[in-house]
Amino acid sequence: MSDWMVTQTPLPRHRPRALSPLREHLRDTFWFAPTAAMVGVFVVWLVAQELDAALVRSLRDDGDFDTLADLLRFADDAKTVVSAVGSAMMTFIGVVFSISLVAVQMASGQFTPRVVRLFVRSRITKATFAVFLATFVLTLLVLTSYDSGADPLVVASAPLVQSVLTLVMVALSLLLFVMYVNTTLRLMRVSHVIARIAAESFRVAALMPLPAQDGQAPALGPVTAWVAHEGQAGVLRDVHIARLVRVARKHGVVLRTVPRTGDFLVPGTPVLAVHGGQAPPRRALRYALSVGVERTFHQDLAFGLRQLSDIALRALSSAVNDPTTAVQALDRVVQILATLSRRPLDAVVHRDRRGTVRLVQPVPGWTELVDLGFTEIRACAARTPQVTRRMLAGLDDLLLLAPPDRREPLLRHRALLRQAVERSAPSPADRAFGLQPDRQGIG
Repeated sequence: MSDWMVTQTPLPRHRPRALSPLREHLRDTFWFAPTAAMVGVFVVWLVAQELDAALVRSLRDDGDFDTLADLLRFADDAKTVVSAVGSAMMTFIGVVFSISLVAVQMASGQFTPRVVRLFVRSRITKATFAVFLATFVLTLLVLTSYDSGADPLVVASAPLVQSVLTLVMVALSLLLFVMYVNTTLRLMRVSHVIARIAAESFRVAALMPLPAQDGQAPALGPVTAWVAHEGQAGVLRDVHIARLVRVARKHGVVLRTVPRTGDFLVPGTPVLAVHGGQAPPRRALRYALSVGVERTFHQDLAFGLRQLSDIALRALSSAVNDPTTAVQALDRVVQILATLSRRPLDAVVHRDRRGTVRLVQPVPGWTELVDLGFTEIRACAARTPQVTRRMLAGLDDLLLLAPPDRREPLLRHRALLRQAVERSAPSPADRAFGLQPDRQGIG
């Protein structure tokens, strides 16, 4: 852990707050939004039912039985629509669910299994399922509100508000269905998938604390204690930054996470190094680290490059043979690296409100990110001039943008790419063509 280039959290007026692991976990699940929608529609139905009962009582108290009879006839006509909606909504939900499964399967096979997460996190997909299920539940609840009799003198409720609410939910369901189909078709197109991956990567980079003005790494002192992982084995998904900072401030220590976000942990692995005091009690660190079965974008600076590399590798395989997709992935790889080319990397430092360092997180360094973005693609692209030309152009662009102390890995990859093309190209003309930088690959 020597030679850190450390970013430190300054004390701005509006310091960005990292998402808690629980909130990030809920964004990666598919059950929360539909469940919340069904619970919410039940509460709304109770309110609507009380409004209908109050309307009937008011008309009966005023003796306006003619208006009440008209309302009962309208509610009886609306019952037919509500019944039809209730019987058709489950079929509609099945169609939407089938579309989602086919889209996920096609995207997983064409791009990489890791892009399935984009479908799971899609707000439109979650909203569509939530509104569909809520509409179905609402129709069942409304049907229970109808009285068997139609006499205005004895009827207790006329589900007028409930019927109108059901029609509004049906209209909202149709609107969301159109938006859902459009979003699903976009996510099945490789250009939009790659753009979404890049956008997530930029969001992670934007949430990283900015460097302090002095740019110096803090002196953490010797390690006084270690905290081992005692949970299940899995990938370190994210760290609850705010909680760890509070715990470190309360116990007067500095905490340093040993694994990076995205590392696989097994029980007994050291996850926290304590500097300057005794280790906080285990209960204070509960739920501070989130471990799951797969990586997420949250706090994982390298995950976007990992996905783009996977997409490019699959496109360059003999089974797919789609170099244009690899070029599109390289476009975003170059864009991400250009964004990070002048940012301090290797570790992120978080401070408490008084400006004292309390938490240090390791992040990938510049050399590691460059290797992740180019190594595997370079190894598979030597016989594909479109990709080699685009990679050379991207490396040349990064050499112009990166500071002098970060040019070594770029020059190394450029030299290795030239050697690979010279070994694989059959003739001097082919070698010269494959080594000509071109931002579009081949036109």
